Amino acid sequence: MGYTYHVPTGRNPFCNEVIEWESSEVFELIANKRVMKILIATEKPFAPKAVAGIREVFDAAGYEVVLLEKYSDKSELLAAVADVDGLIIRSDKVTAEVLAAAEQLKIVVRAGAGYDNVDLEAASERGVVVMNTPGQNSNAVAELALGMMIYMSRNQFTPGTGFELQGKSVGIHAYGNVGRLVARKAKAMGMEVMAYDPFVKDDAVFEADGVKKVESVEELYSNADFLSLHIPATAQTKGSIGYKLLMSMPKGATLVNTARKEVMDECGLQAALSERTDLKYVTDIAPDSAEELAKIAGKRFFATPKKMGAETAEANINAAVAAARQIVDFLENGNTRFQVNK
Repeated sequence: MGYTYHVPTGRNPFCNEVIEWESSEVFELIANKRVMKILIATEKPFAPKAVAGIREVFDAAGYEVVLLEKYSDKSELLAAVADVDGLIIRSDKVTAEVLAAAEQLKIVVRAGAGYDNVDLEAASERGVVVMNTPGQNSNAVAELALGMMIYMSRNQFTPGTGFELQGKSVGIHAYGNVGRLVARKAKAMGMEVMAYDPFVKDDAVFEADGVKKVESVEELYSNADFLSLHIPATAQTKGSIGYKLLMSMPKGATLVNTARKEVMDECGLQAALSERTDLKYVTDIAPDSAEELAKIAGKRFFATPKKMGAETAEANINAAVAAARQIVDFLENGNTRFQVNK
């Protein structure tokens, strides 16, 4: 297995057109017997067990695996992608320059939910399919969000009287895989849960989880003791969470951001925390203005040293193995289920 001639027919990943191979082309490919080559490029490496899981998937498919870990210069990545068919990354940036250097590249899979580190337009122009691995890190992120709520409600585990989550309200901004898990865990802790997501049209989704659906982002923020933020960083969402929404939150409210720092309007955040000495902000990715926020808010602000949402052994392995399986499924069967650059 692992040879390009295994798929005599396939589908164009950008439309429903069936690609038919000529018999001569198939025979030529069989004669060449070029093995698929997959690069795992991770500046921040996967856990050893995750790499072993990836190798197991690709070994079974007959693919060659190349590992590039802890690289310090982009030139190393540019050299490594030159002759690969598939690429697995974490937070590594796949720019137009990287894509141009990867002449044989057919697919990039970001092991995780977010994919704003990949130039989707450039990938589409070169006919490269980009996928993420939705759901694989969701439980880890959801647990972290609840943990951060507890951490802030207990004064960052320093002496002093804190408060309990039971009976408090939590608003969930974006009701995807992570949001739904946060809702279920929060309900188990006795919290009142509401959510806003304009892309979830079916009210039954919220009803099945016992979650109140609100009709606007303003309604969500103005009624949430805790606000768990899960929106992606897009042209529409970047800088969208700022002064007005934060100032509308109830007294003593806490905003928990396990999404992306780019969705925050940091100037508005600074102003709100300065004017409202009861507001709290906690995140697993440090804002650019972290030092200023710490001075303004003291223990009402906390940011982890690095992005922590997916930093569990389970999430690491799940996302890595899912990425490998998706590459094989695409190259062998043309499956584009998780494609994000359509």
